[in-house]
Amino acid sequence: MIRPACLGDETAIRECTISAYQRYVAVIGRKPAPMTADVTSQIMAGHVYVATDDEDRPVGVIVFYPDNDNAMILENIAVAPEYEGKGIGKRLIATCESAARKQGFSHVRLYTNEKMTQNLSIYPHLGYVETGRRIEDGFNRVYFEKKLPHSV
Repeated sequence: MIRPACLGDETAIRECTISAYQRYVAVIGRKPAPMTADVTSQIMAGHVYVATDDEDRPVGVIVFYPDNDNAMILENIAVAPEYEGKGIGKRLIATCESAARKQGFSHVRLYTNEKMTQNLSIYPHLGYVETGRRIEDGFNRVYFEKKLPHSV
């Protein structure tokens, strides 16, 4: 099940994000941005959704919000390592894309770190096109965009 996050999910969201991104700390040389995000503010703003297990415990998380440029920004997606490969990430991304279409946005934009090489192949497989690379906040980021089909 995927649902909006509540403040009671905060600890589980942090644990999920840390476990999903921990493997990249040594590769990048520091904690990836999602590991230091202000989860409380994101939840309170309504930007966080969680995928839950059968006992309603968060096992995946996605953070997205509207941009001023007719796009939804997908800021973070994380799935607990023990739940990877079960389609949770794809369902979370579909939730973001569906929300974007419902709100009238024509695109979803995201970025990933260039050292997260698995993501560099996953996003194009899901219809995202690389739109640029740049260094921001000391991170080498790769930007992607997906044009959304119009709702019928």
